Amino acid sequence: MASNLFHWSLFQFQCFLLIVMRVAPILFMMPLLSSTSLPTLLKISFTLAVSLLLLPVVKIDVRNFPSDPYLFVTFMAAELMIGFILGLSVKLIFTGVQLAGEFAGYQMGLAMANILDPESGTDTTLLAQFYYLVGLLIFLAIDGHHWFIRALFQSFSVLSPGEIHLKPALYQHLILLSGKMFVIAIKLGAPIMAVLVFTQIGMGMMAKLVPQMNVMVTSFPLTICVGLIFLGLSVEWMIPYLKSLFEESSRGLVETMLPLIAR
Repeated sequence: MASNLFHWSLFQFQCFLLIVMRVAPILFMMPLLSSTSLPTLLKISFTLAVSLLLLPVVKIDVRNFPSDPYLFVTFMAAELMIGFILGLSVKLIFTGVQLAGEFAGYQMGLAMANILDPESGTDTTLLAQFYYLVGLLIFLAIDGHHWFIRALFQSFSVLSPGEIHLKPALYQHLILLSGKMFVIAIKLGAPIMAVLVFTQIGMGMMAKLVPQMNVMVTSFPLTICVGLIFLGLSVEWMIPYLKSLFEESSRGLVETMLPLIAR
């Protein structure tokens, strides 16, 4: 069996290349695997391993396969675009989760508390990284990566390699997904943001009632303490919300996104 891996026909090798073109963008944009701290060789090896597992499953009609090398390059570009579109829909969810931490961090006065984000290699706020890590732990705990890998497998049965047609509704759907990123951020950050708004209103009233009190000095530790308390309380609510969100998104990849790309 091992010797068969090194005796591929040209058609099998071309099929493998098309599968790699779709799998690579999705895996490289998935959480955890998209981290810059992971070696690139490890990502490439995992991509090739997944593509190799998919090779016996993917059914490609030889009659529809391009014989022209230039046309085959367009097939590869189409698969790369499909993988990018599917990977982007996953990336937007975690961007929304991280954006919620940005909103809450600014409201708590922690905008200057930046740390290095190993995912992107850039500086990010402390709460944004906390929200992202909580979302990632929930994603792994509920086997969310299994859902998206299963959706990747199903994508080849819904949309065979080379069968791409970008419908106008696809662009509208991508815009809706981008808007959903902000909806996710507001929903996750709303409890802390709302409480801190009332806290600041209360501090403003205290400044009027007790002019001798230094509100500027008092408000900073009070805002952070109140924010951290409600952050801990909101984590319990975040778990079922993110679980339903990940499940809905993985199902939407196959049921909504792929039909907008298929011919």
